[in-house]
Amino acid sequence: MPNLMFSFEDVQDTDFEAMAELRAQALQESLERLGRFDPVRVRERLRSAFVPTCMRHIVRSGERIGYLTLIPNATLPQARLHHLYIRPGQQGCGAGAWALNWAKEQARAEARDITLSALRGSDANRFYLRHGFQLVEEQEFDLEYLWNPAFEKAAVEVLA
Repeated sequence: MPNLMFSFEDVQDTDFEAMAELRAQALQESLERLGRFDPVRVRERLRSAFVPTCMRHIVRSGERIGYLTLIPNATLPQARLHHLYIRPGQQGCGAGAWALNWAKEQARAEARDITLSALRGSDANRFYLRHGFQLVEEQEFDLEYLWNPAFEKAAVEVLA
């Protein structure tokens, strides 16, 4: 059944400024908790992974409320989820889960895993764990996660 609540729009080069602002809003609270909020660095990190052909705006009722970046790795059987941000005030409405499920569908179709990193102490960590990602590495400020379609199959078999 198609989702009538959310949709994607393509990202254009001209969308960078609005996306950088959304990213700063989404990360500010978590980064401030770590004493690391720097709006210039937030923009630079987005610029380093700004690949419009691999990005999608998340749209709800005609309004862009977030975006994701899913970049396939040509040499590894993985895709990297570089960004999944939902505007504060729009979080908790199911948009992140909807977008993440789309990314998983893409990975399944291409027989790929998904890797990502989340800021240590961010609420995003619980979100990714709830959605079948496994913690594979802890770094000073980030936690690295991996999702593999087999993880979900194993979870279903354990529950059966």
